[in-house]
Amino acid sequence: MKGYIEERAVDIANYIVEQNATVRQTAKQFGVSKSTVHKDVTERLLQINPTLAGKARNVLDINKSERHIRGGLATKEKYLNQTKYHQAY
Repeated sequence: MKGYIEERAVDIANYIVEQNATVRQTAKQFGVSKSTVHKDVTERLLQINPTLAGKARNVLDINKSERHIRGGLATKEKYLNQTKYHQAY
């Protein structure tokens, strides 16, 4: 494996663990796709640093289990803002 890919995988995992970040947030921060983030954490990092891979995987699993809640809150916020906008005009 190329050195920069291994380094990126470790950097991504550290970011996820330290920031409690989602795959989407991490992808945006590092300028890569969500698929790349997922592959780095679930496949590449297991060969490089299994302990760090486990920690990052735990954060991603928690985020995955909570995403339906975040989605519902985002939708609620969207419609609250639309109501405020329509009431102003």
